[in-house]
Amino acid sequence: MLAIGLTTTLIGSSVKAACSFLPPVGGDGSSDIVKKRVGKPKLLGRTNWNTDFAVNGVYRSYKLFFTADSTASGTYPVEAYLKFTDGSNLRVVQESMTPPIGTGRMFGPFSAPDGKTVSQINFKIGTGSDPDSTGFSYRISVQGCN
Repeated sequence: MLAIGLTTTLIGSSVKAACSFLPPVGGDGSSDIVKKRVGKPKLLGRTNWNTDFAVNGVYRSYKLFFTADSTASGTYPVEAYLKFTDGSNLRVVQESMTPPIGTGRMFGPFSAPDGKTVSQINFKIGTGSDPDSTGFSYRISVQGCN
């Protein structure tokens, strides 16, 4: 009886998902957590709203993490996309959040649709339609899980 219980415990614990942080595209390799501040919309050039994370292996699912860092309470427009090797994408998050400092949320886990291979995960924090979010700081990260 003890052997059956021990075997069940070992099998059950091996089923738990092992997750790894994914590196940010363009990062210097020192951290898998990106810290940013919501920037102003620009007439020309790029905003800092988008951050991509490279999928550096084969994963069954992805967890996305967002944490507010600003001392003032603010609304963060948050979108996230799975980007696929065929150039298409799938929006998996679209909401506005008003978390207290140091708190946030995990989104997911998300899996790729059948026949699709994920190449990057994209976070978009901020938007031209919500200028009140300008200046708020945050941290984001992504994990790939098996």
